[in-house]
Amino acid sequence: MPEHTPQTDSTPEEAAVAADVEATTADADALTEKAIADSAVVEAGEVPAPDGDDAAGPAAPADETPAPVPSPRPGPPAPAAPAEPTEPGAVVVEETWGRVTENGVVSVREGDQWRVVGEFPDGTPQEALDYFVRKFADLEFKVATLEQRHTRGGASASDLRGQATRLQKDVVGATAVGDLAGLEKRLTTLVEALAEATAEEAAAARAAVEAAIVERTAIVEKAEALAARDPKTVQWKQATAELSDLFAAWQNHQQNGPRLPKAQAQALWKRFRDARSTVERQRRAFFAELDEVHKAARDAKNRLIERAEALAPRGEEGIPAYRTLLDEWKRSGRAGRKADDALWARFKAAGDALYQARAERDAAEQAESAPRIEARKALLEEAKVVPDTKDLTEARRILTGIQRRWDEVGRIFPRDVERGLDDQLRKIEQELKQREDLDWKRNNPETKARANDLGSQLREAIEKLQEELAAAEAKGDRKAIADAKEALEARQAWLRAIGG
Repeated sequence: MPEHTPQTDSTPEEAAVAADVEATTADADALTEKAIADSAVVEAGEVPAPDGDDAAGPAAPADETPAPVPSPRPGPPAPAAPAEPTEPGAVVVEETWGRVTENGVVSVREGDQWRVVGEFPDGTPQEALDYFVRKFADLEFKVATLEQRHTRGGASASDLRGQATRLQKDVVGATAVGDLAGLEKRLTTLVEALAEATAEEAAAARAAVEAAIVERTAIVEKAEALAARDPKTVQWKQATAELSDLFAAWQNHQQNGPRLPKAQAQALWKRFRDARSTVERQRRAFFAELDEVHKAARDAKNRLIERAEALAPRGEEGIPAYRTLLDEWKRSGRAGRKADDALWARFKAAGDALYQARAERDAAEQAESAPRIEARKALLEEAKVVPDTKDLTEARRILTGIQRRWDEVGRIFPRDVERGLDDQLRKIEQELKQREDLDWKRNNPETKARANDLGSQLREAIEKLQEELAAAEAKGDRKAIADAKEALEARQAWLRAIGG
């Protein structure tokens, strides 16, 4: 498994933020590029030639703030009427935030003072003033763009703060006509707000980094727990899947999570890499040992197969020896699933050949047993008269003759058929024996003597009870009558039981 080192460059989130900043400010930079170039020309003492959109146009009202989103500029205005002759250096155009002298010198109001921002001698005074007003509009557009991006959210506060700070330097002493002090105040307010947002952003970033360290540490600890397990008790298929999942979690966290400090990231990676290497080393050692065990088992089972196949000429007589080999097979261990299946198929085939010889013999014996089965079934039909024969001596004679012929029939295969027929004949014999035992009990001299003596006693008791019953009936004593009847019935029942 190839090793993977932590990233030390920018995270995807930071790259996305930087791209968002660049994309949002691209339009503003493009719009101001021309104005910056013209400003450099004026500061160098050169007079820019008015052309295209920089040509003179209608002056925007000094008290209006340009919209943050740029809109198409108006085309070149109609040629301005020639200014009336004035004295050199005299102001010919003055508005709230700017003024122009007759020789094209443009100034901006800063408090109660006027500051010269440049010259525009080749155009009309209004064109000169509009040129520097447009430069202020470009600066204001940049400020409005930063304000919108801060309000909308999603951009890095620290990046916006850096841009706002740089823009502050551009606004101070800018060669533009407009409310520069108000614009500077807006930038100061924005920088202060962005400073607070930057602090919150930094705190959130620190919290995210701390949480990411905890999460990545948890991944490392799980990998170390895998490495600390006893290799003999590990389910390596499951452990390998768990380690792969942990490595995927590490990569995902590294790619999508916040960037960790380099020292901590490298320390965590070293722990994870060492744990993974330990697991891989243990896994290789385990399977190397397992391969040796499987090889020994394969060799032992191959030898058992050869011995089992050598029993084939012995036929059914080789079955006991095959069973002994089967016990050795069970003790020989595993040789791997695929190898075990193939080896067992060969070993079982050797045993099947032996058992097939027995099956063939059983089939031959069953074929020979068919007439014997029919003979015994015929004897069972004859034995059905035994239970109906009242003369026990005659019944015993009939059954004895049937049993003698039963044995002369011989053995029957399969054995379960023989056992079923034997059970039917044995049932008839048991019923006859029960009848003989009962007859013996009745005709036994000792039993008869005891029965006669008991019968005499019962008859005397019955006569006495009959007299007591007659006396009770004469008196009309209901209780005495009931007792006498109950006792009389019991004695009469006992007498009938002994045959008296």
